[in-house]
Amino acid sequence: MTIRATSINAEIDGVPLLSNMSIEIVPGEVLALVGPNGAGKSTLLNVLSGDLNPVQGSVFYNERNISQLDVQERAHYRSVMSQALPMVFDFSVKDIVEMGWLHSGHHFYSDRFQSAIQQIVDQCNISSLINRRFNTLSGGEHKRVHFARALLQLWKHEDSLESKYLMLDEPLANLDIRHELGLLSVIREAAASGIGVLIVLHDLNLAAKFADKVALLHQGKIVCLGVPTDVLTTKFLTSVYGVPINVKSNPLTISYY
Repeated sequence: MTIRATSINAEIDGVPLLSNMSIEIVPGEVLALVGPNGAGKSTLLNVLSGDLNPVQGSVFYNERNISQLDVQERAHYRSVMSQALPMVFDFSVKDIVEMGWLHSGHHFYSDRFQSAIQQIVDQCNISSLINRRFNTLSGGEHKRVHFARALLQLWKHEDSLESKYLMLDEPLANLDIRHELGLLSVIREAAASGIGVLIVLHDLNLAAKFADKVALLHQGKIVCLGVPTDVLTTKFLTSVYGVPINVKSNPLTISYY
């Protein structure tokens, strides 16, 4: 029960962006995508989420080809937090978070709506924001609210055995250290509950510390995929980023000359 991509080629406006990529998101694991700008990280996430169709290859959600799933079905399996999160209308924070609720009209879930909202608000530490207008918030606060929305979308009854997936494209941008670490802690909690997490990160040290697996991308290809100690090496990182990078073990620490 995974999200699996096989032999993916993707392009936009005729420009090749991904070449022969195969990757898998596993329930209960955090998979980090790292690599320099333009490596294909966001494009790969968009293909896996179903927001971009590959020109070759296939994506499977629990062995069902994504082409067989409509928008509502995809939303049931996975939630996505993109880099660009504009809001034209002046919604409240509560409105934005509630947009993640997929169970409207189901009596079994309706009784659990308010408790689910409160659980997510507390977990994401946004109670002080909940009654504010979204467009008055800072960039970092926008991120935290949309993260809560994405998390609520994956809410399921505690007895449910369904596989769910969380896809996050640079969710730490504009966050201070405290909220950065807080969000990563919630992501680890989500993985511990069985959610499969795909996260695009620029901070290699955070990828080393928080990810179960890391995929290093460069020029539209996966250079290496595995546990952080196998991927985040001096050899691979120096070659991909084009600058001298030093990696120390115990604990795994990455520094730049």
